[in-house]
Amino acid sequence: MSVINEKALGEGSLNKLMFKMAVPTIVAQIINILYNIVDRIYIGHIPGASASALTGVGVALPIVVFISAFSAFVGQGGAPLSSIWLGKGDKDHAEKILGNGTFLLVLFTIILMLVFYIWQKPLLYAFGASDATISYASIYLSWYLVGTIFVEIALGLNTYIIAQGNPGVAMGSVLVGAIVNIILDPLFIFVFNMEVKGAAIATVISQGLSAIWVIYFLTSKKALLRIRFKYMKPDFKIIKPIFSLGISPFVMRATESLISIVMNRGLQKYGGDIYVASLTIMQSVMQFFSAPVGGFTQGVQPVISYNYGAQNFKRVRQAYKKMILVCGSFSFAGTVVVMVFPGIFAKVFTEDTEVIELVCQKMPLFMCGMLLFGVQMAIQPTFLALGQAKISLIIAMLRKVILLTPLAIIFPMFLGADGVYLAEPVSDFISAITAITLFLLNINKILSKENLEKVDILIKNVIVKSRLLLADISLWKGGFIWQGQKNWQRKKRNFLKKKAYTVQL
Repeated sequence: MSVINEKALGEGSLNKLMFKMAVPTIVAQIINILYNIVDRIYIGHIPGASASALTGVGVALPIVVFISAFSAFVGQGGAPLSSIWLGKGDKDHAEKILGNGTFLLVLFTIILMLVFYIWQKPLLYAFGASDATISYASIYLSWYLVGTIFVEIALGLNTYIIAQGNPGVAMGSVLVGAIVNIILDPLFIFVFNMEVKGAAIATVISQGLSAIWVIYFLTSKKALLRIRFKYMKPDFKIIKPIFSLGISPFVMRATESLISIVMNRGLQKYGGDIYVASLTIMQSVMQFFSAPVGGFTQGVQPVISYNYGAQNFKRVRQAYKKMILVCGSFSFAGTVVVMVFPGIFAKVFTEDTEVIELVCQKMPLFMCGMLLFGVQMAIQPTFLALGQAKISLIIAMLRKVILLTPLAIIFPMFLGADGVYLAEPVSDFISAITAITLFLLNINKILSKENLEKVDILIKNVIVKSRLLLADISLWKGGFIWQGQKNWQRKKRNFLKKKAYTVQL
């Protein structure tokens, strides 16, 4: 397995480094997406129930995506920060980020399982399920929820392995799970006649093995950054930056769930179950071709973050230029292939001739926005790698929330089911152009020592504010009576001094 030491992130051949970092993450992303795609492929070939079963899983998909959004929240929010602090030479702080990230993943697991088990069927009906598909959706989701902790750990902590220069190990965790899933899916679905339930159980087992792999490595001596129980105690000054940076990838992933719901409801209303099945196939194909791009950016992000923290701005520029070129070119080429040969991809997922014919008609329209969208897929992680959470969040919100969701509601009012398919490329084109514009306007300002110093000051201010808040809470709990601003400030100084806090009031 490829291991990249800390020194290599800031020195040596950039092309060679990007290749070593990106290839394992690309493979990992492709394999990771296969978890659910393989399920859909096998489910789409269940005798006598392929279309209904595929539609049911498609209805449950928004919840599956939403669950994974929380792993992106913690993983992509914390991993770039850990890389930046490694670049600064502060390994302890980087491990604190990892520890608090682990705590958050466990917390999110508990909350998500409770919410979706309690309100499962009402949510599925609201998301586009019909009486003919609700049983398939409910069965799949119920069993999938059992493995929520495995999903969060495997996906959320894998990014921290990549961030410390071990993309090969990260790839291995995903590879193990995917191979097991591919083997167990046909065994459980067809041999044991478990159908949709079998697909979900196979996914849970495979994700569990991936999670074990990740935990084993991050607690071993081989890891540069390790999970330590002493750092798993929630720390506000650590969690807040994770939240600030993680909100953007969370929104990107969570709004994928939102738009799936809107599209499923629209297609159910204007077309029926067969249209929902077609969307499931087209979204699966889009995910498959987006995965290599996402893997490449995930692999290059630590290079950008590390060198930004080390003030090596020349190397940062070289890295993001190469990343944009690769992502844009691949996305364009892959989209052309899908638009020209839609039937080949449709037949992989189903034998239903009606569904195949519908996919062949609508796939070119649905996918054409991806011709340009690969550039945005490179720009947004670049902003994240540089700690620019606000700009990244703006781009994320624009595509899914501001554009795609409203358009998927408005267009069908005039164009019927075609309006649902048209909303995707229109939003992709507009958001890509916007991302390019924001990047050109801001990148030179971001890559400066002055801006990096501002980032340091911002982090310090977060720490100061958290300590001041602690002082206020502690004084209040201690029964101090409000006696004016000056007296309160005097008491706060004494409190902070007693607690060994160095804060200027």
